[in-house]
Amino acid sequence: MRLTDFWQRMEHALGSAYARSWAADFRVAALNYRTVDQAIAEGEDTQVVWRAVHETLGLEAKYR
Repeated sequence: MRLTDFWQRMEHALGSAYARSWAADFRVAALNYRTVDQAIAEGEDTQVVWRAVHETLGLEAKYR
């Protein structure tokens, strides 16, 4: 998944104002308690990060 697609999904799920804040502050268990920003900066595949976010937020399957 391209990074631009990832951020579009984040904004759709959380709203454009909150997505970046959540990504910077919330530690995701499935990402070894890293934030989304940390995981991406450390080279984690965006598809892996999105799956972790999807699971954490309990989003509907259609958003996977």
